[in-house]
Amino acid sequence: MTQTQDTPLLEVKDLRVEISTKAGSFYPVNGHNFTLNKGETLGIVGESGSGKSMTATSLVRLLPKHAAKVKSGSIKLEGRELLDLSEAEMRKVRGSEIAMILQDPQTSLNPSFTVGEQISEAFRLHAPGPKKTMRARAIDALRKVKVAAPEHRVDCYPNELSGGMRQRVVGAIAISCEPKIIIADEPTTSLDVTVQAQYLRLLKELQDDTGMGIIFITHDFGIVANLCHKIVVMYFGRIVESGSVERIFANPAHPYTEALIGAVPKLRGHKGRLTTIKGQPPAPMEPLQGCPFAPRCEKADSRCFAELPPTLDADGDGEHLASCWRVLDQ
Repeated sequence: MTQTQDTPLLEVKDLRVEISTKAGSFYPVNGHNFTLNKGETLGIVGESGSGKSMTATSLVRLLPKHAAKVKSGSIKLEGRELLDLSEAEMRKVRGSEIAMILQDPQTSLNPSFTVGEQISEAFRLHAPGPKKTMRARAIDALRKVKVAAPEHRVDCYPNELSGGMRQRVVGAIAISCEPKIIIADEPTTSLDVTVQAQYLRLLKELQDDTGMGIIFITHDFGIVANLCHKIVVMYFGRIVESGSVERIFANPAHPYTEALIGAVPKLRGHKGRLTTIKGQPPAPMEPLQGCPFAPRCEKADSRCFAELPPTLDADGDGEHLASCWRVLDQ
């Protein structure tokens, strides 16, 4: 398919991922629909176990072998169907067109190789050249993510760096081949608040410089408010609400989204206990007839327990969607 001005950078339609176990099958990604445009940041938000990371790995086709598979749907990068590519073709896409930043740099980096060697690995696959040239490229990648003294750090091993510095190295690996999309899977989880703010600012600066799209996976609505343009909210493998940051914060249409926003700690004018969401998400293979959030929802009625709500237009213009029966009453 030829790319046009209206073609999204990434378009996901009705994506379903099946995990098979001895006890049966379930869908951690169940009917996803979303788009990402150039220079845009999409936040994927939800509690642990909601399917956020499985969504990320499905986009780059790195699902656990023999356990998970894409059952149906479409993943298009600039109009090209990624699910139709061979594994050899997909390897050329990973790193050069779509790259990932994982949440734990301690396990993302190999302790046996220097920082420079690990950055150069991407070059060897996508843009091979003389050893001296690849070292210079690695230094340049470290400089772009604002690692101090990159000429020295390039020869360091991961254990010689701080947690924040290691996460910057992971970022350098991700941007080394100038991808069109970066998927950041909770990259600031292990960082303190100050380093976290610096890292988020760095991602925004890189996006402004390159025009890349970012998919930012998190459970923190505070980060989403400061970084993202659009949000999809996930619960039990489903997208329960999607729309712009402004619309969702101003008027959350799904009770789960409302509860997540309400659970963000208030720094001013708040005294008393922190707000929490009662109960626990359903077990993966728990049989459910209605809305999976209904047992935890303070606004649920009998219909919520009996029938799964479809995706409904919350604002009447197709830009703010929610899977909740209450939308019909608004």
